[in-house]
Amino acid sequence: MLLEKLTIQGLTALYRAGEASPVTVIEAVLHRLARNPDKAVWISTVPAEKLRAEAEALAKGGYDPSKPLWGIPFAAKDNIDAAGLPTTAACPAFAYDPGADSTVVAKLRAAGAILIGKTNLDQFATGLNGTRSPYGAPRCVFNEEYVSGGSSSGSAVAVARGQVAFALGTDTAGSGRVPAAFNDLVGIKPSKGLLSTSGAVPACRSQDCITVLAHSIADGDLVRRVAEGFDEADPFSRAPQTRPLRLEGFRFGVLTGAEKEFLGDKAAEALYDAAVERLAGLGGTAVPFDYKPLRECAHLLYGGPWVAERLAAIEEFVEGQADAMDPTVRAIIKGAEGKTAVEAFVGQYALAFYAQEMPRLWGELDILLLPTTPTIYKVADMLADPVRLNSNLGRYTNFVNLLDCAAVAVPAGFRPNGLPFGVTLVGPAFTDNGLAMLADRLHNDGNVTMTPQIPADWLPIIVVGAHLSGMPLNHELTSVGGIRLGEVRTAPDYRFYALAGTVPPKPGLVRDPGFAGPGIVAEEWALPPAAFGAFVARIPAPLGVGKVTLDDGRQVTCFLCESHALQGATEITGFGGWRAYRASLA
Repeated sequence: MLLEKLTIQGLTALYRAGEASPVTVIEAVLHRLARNPDKAVWISTVPAEKLRAEAEALAKGGYDPSKPLWGIPFAAKDNIDAAGLPTTAACPAFAYDPGADSTVVAKLRAAGAILIGKTNLDQFATGLNGTRSPYGAPRCVFNEEYVSGGSSSGSAVAVARGQVAFALGTDTAGSGRVPAAFNDLVGIKPSKGLLSTSGAVPACRSQDCITVLAHSIADGDLVRRVAEGFDEADPFSRAPQTRPLRLEGFRFGVLTGAEKEFLGDKAAEALYDAAVERLAGLGGTAVPFDYKPLRECAHLLYGGPWVAERLAAIEEFVEGQADAMDPTVRAIIKGAEGKTAVEAFVGQYALAFYAQEMPRLWGELDILLLPTTPTIYKVADMLADPVRLNSNLGRYTNFVNLLDCAAVAVPAGFRPNGLPFGVTLVGPAFTDNGLAMLADRLHNDGNVTMTPQIPADWLPIIVVGAHLSGMPLNHELTSVGGIRLGEVRTAPDYRFYALAGTVPPKPGLVRDPGFAGPGIVAEEWALPPAAFGAFVARIPAPLGVGKVTLDDGRQVTCFLCESHALQGATEITGFGGWRAYRASLA
């Protein structure tokens, strides 16, 4: 029986075990589409016969582990081009037939994914609520009286209803994060330029991001890594890089005072406070900070000249067919017609002022933990007050792209009335890998479900003593973003000593060819190249680094000890490791 929630990890496990095939999965997807109770989710779908033919072709070749998304059904928001389906941006009069896939869709298909169709959205990706579409308003899957969130409304609901394993959205002001929060999903908002927007209808081209909606961080982050990469066809594309992020002993910013605003939603506030406690329990320190400058910056996206960028994207269409637009969207975009070049420069100056504050903020904090939205609204209320209530939803999301941040939206529980609540982890640009690891821990109450993604140029090092997790010098690894890869053991021919007169107490590891001991328990870490060099340079005599042989045969850089330092040392090989030895002293 197929999983109720389609996930990449779940389907891949079934494929590997031979318990499912793309053919059976696509038949299940078609069945679910046919009985879909929310008819506003999809704008167009691939014809059933084409989906069956694609699934049969994949199945005929057999499971291919080199394609990480082999046989995985997905959806794309209908402002992202996919060959064979029209792109409407939720405006029928704007529709066109793209000649090719967008860059991101092409990458996902090359990785084995099967596109099911194109999903509904707030027209021209202008909205955070999901009601601004002539194709209807998708509803929150937990209560159809409430908005689904937008603008990636259909993408979120398609995943939440188990019709696809993941979906692509876009996010300029929160359009991938808000619908994730309203449907108990994960929303991966990558650093700007990490995923190409070539082949996507722009909202604000300088701020747009392709996003991923999924049931788990592991699934969403896998799609992000498959889809990322520099694309010369996108003038805002940036080459992938990794900024280290502390995963232990991290400091995270939290709301306080008047800036901690939930618009009367006490249940949401309680769930936010609980998320803060959980993240602190996972090794972080909560630090209240002043959100006001970020909130003021967020106002620039719609209250400043950036609304003119929305007009620039579709100016010719607005001039000729404005009457074909959703009235609220039309009013927002046409409102930019009076913007001047002077206002554009004033806006840039204001943004530069706020951006200048970010290095100071990131010097004090590693990440921010924010509510994804302060509250949620009923569809009827949103339609009655579409601008003000929509603006409320963006209170904690609008600044993120303007200030060049990465973000991951995470489910954070349910209100007593059954509606979901979500929080968002925000970090500096290119902390995507570290954010995903922290978000995974928060989402799974400390249980790690993801394999750490280590950049190819990072260097491994084995530690055996005071740098182990929880030991006095471990901060020298975590403070530079070091990632713990796991516990390891040396080969049997190593002796272990407690050195005399060292502060803090330190061990010495020495190889003794022919000796048959228990092997010494250690930890393997990975460090960025610059941090690795600085770390090694600080190692005091009589310690140094060299290659240690592990019990799996690998040779890895490790702390070793000069033989002369063993005079007066105590052999502790029999304890099998530093942690066991220190515990014996207690």
